[in-house]
Amino acid sequence: MVGVFEVGAVPFNSDGWGPPDYSTTASAAATTLPLHVPFAPFSRSEKLGRIADFTRNFANANQSNRPSSGRPGSAAESPFDFSLDIDASPLANPDDDSAFRLVDAKPPTRPKFGPKWRFNQNRPQLPQRRDEEVEARKREAEKERARRDRLYNLNRSNQNQQRREAAIFKSSVDIQPEWNMLDQIPFSTFSKLSFTVPEPEDLLLCGALEYYDRSFDRITPKNERRLERFKNRNFFKVTTTDDPVIRRLANEDKATVFATDTILATLMCAPRSVYSWDIVIQRVGNKLFFDKRDGSQLDLLSVHETCQEPLPEAKDDINSAYSLSVEAAYINQNFSQQVLLSDGDKVSFDEPNPFANEGDEVASVAYRYRRWKLDNDMYLVARCEVQSVVEVNNQKSFLTLNALNEFDPKYSGVDWRQKLETQRGAVLATELKNNANKLAKWTAQSILASADLMKLGYVSRVHPRDHFNHVILGVVVYKPKDFAAQINLNTANMWGIVKSIVDLCMKLNEGKYVLVKDPSKPQVRIYEVPADAFENDYVEEPLPEEEQVQPPTEDAEGGEPDGTTNDGEVKEIEAQT
Repeated sequence: MVGVFEVGAVPFNSDGWGPPDYSTTASAAATTLPLHVPFAPFSRSEKLGRIADFTRNFANANQSNRPSSGRPGSAAESPFDFSLDIDASPLANPDDDSAFRLVDAKPPTRPKFGPKWRFNQNRPQLPQRRDEEVEARKREAEKERARRDRLYNLNRSNQNQQRREAAIFKSSVDIQPEWNMLDQIPFSTFSKLSFTVPEPEDLLLCGALEYYDRSFDRITPKNERRLERFKNRNFFKVTTTDDPVIRRLANEDKATVFATDTILATLMCAPRSVYSWDIVIQRVGNKLFFDKRDGSQLDLLSVHETCQEPLPEAKDDINSAYSLSVEAAYINQNFSQQVLLSDGDKVSFDEPNPFANEGDEVASVAYRYRRWKLDNDMYLVARCEVQSVVEVNNQKSFLTLNALNEFDPKYSGVDWRQKLETQRGAVLATELKNNANKLAKWTAQSILASADLMKLGYVSRVHPRDHFNHVILGVVVYKPKDFAAQINLNTANMWGIVKSIVDLCMKLNEGKYVLVKDPSKPQVRIYEVPADAFENDYVEEPLPEEEQVQPPTEDAEGGEPDGTTNDGEVKEIEAQT
């Protein structure tokens, strides 16, 4: 049997809209509806109120669990009693917040256990679910933090580099106030230059060469060989205008521009240089001579020039830039003579060594005076050097010999004794990073001399604190043009730099000029200097009094030399040393 659904009696309100007010009617006592239940509007423009709140617990509720028949405020009717809410008395003072209570309908959070919960239980809890916007903000914050860290580290490295430049990178020559600066050329313009020269011609070959000892190609760090010293052999570092052969060629009008391979390599590799250097330029008539000063930095070999790690600033430190340059120059000279055969067999050329006296023991070197065509009526003559010769397929091949030196593995980060045999490429890559300018200049000199092969030796100290004794750890061989391509040295760009500087100097008036690499900026400056500049270097940079050797003086009456002062000075110098 289907039950009948009874709707029940719907009371009629004759006074207005909505349910009738039972509190004023006589049937209020007989009704079973709860009292004090306000009417909640259901319009879309109104906020929905509450029908019942079963979480409420009044203090005046019936503490015993006995049911209350209908007394207002009883525990049974407390979920429906809103008499204390502002909704029940809308005409009350809205500023009175004493009766306001916020009801949170969200489920209570489950208790967490652990030490953090005891301290954080009173703090507002974040929602358990993180939306995509919050995650995106976190990723952006991480990127910003990483960017700030990179900028901070970059600024620190730049500050260290600036301090290093200010302390060590001093000008190679003192700029005098009477010098007139004519022009300054940034290195950025050099990278865009390009010029192609035809094959050079040999005008003259001088000197004699000894044969290369092939046994040095088999040296490894396990069977290292001690580096010997050749104190009896003479090495010449003669500038352009002091070369008698170049003077003779200039008088014969063989060319317009004259230089040496060292000076040309310095100009060709100028964009890679960091240390300051200077070249003296003399314009005599329609001829141009590129010279170097006596005791110039061009006679030395830079060490760790392009490295970011700073070297010690003290000049007397064995690992300072100047001390390492002097040490590298001696190592290079001794290495170039030790790797030769000592059987006395030599290859002689047209003329002997033009700088040696008769009877002197001269180092194995040959000078090739070569001429390049720069323009229709402009030729360049340069003195190029090769150090040895070797027979390859019954043909004599010229060699250039140079040595890389290791002074302390802590500075380079690569220990040659451990890595040279198994990871030779890593060792070479480290040297290309730390000595990019020196290797590029050696390669340029080999290309200028048209050497068939270039030998690079790896020479290290016996002990990092001993800068007098060295050992040869290995020797490698390269073809100059292949090695130039490997180190990104463009021959057309090299000649473009030389051609631009020559064209600039040919526009100058007759006189003496100096080209100086700025010690702190990648640029070169051209100064006009007096004609007698650099002839008396002791006037510009006088030696300290204790280092000056005083000649013996004679009495006015022509007596014996007065040795008292000299003896006192010698004793004073010995006491200081």
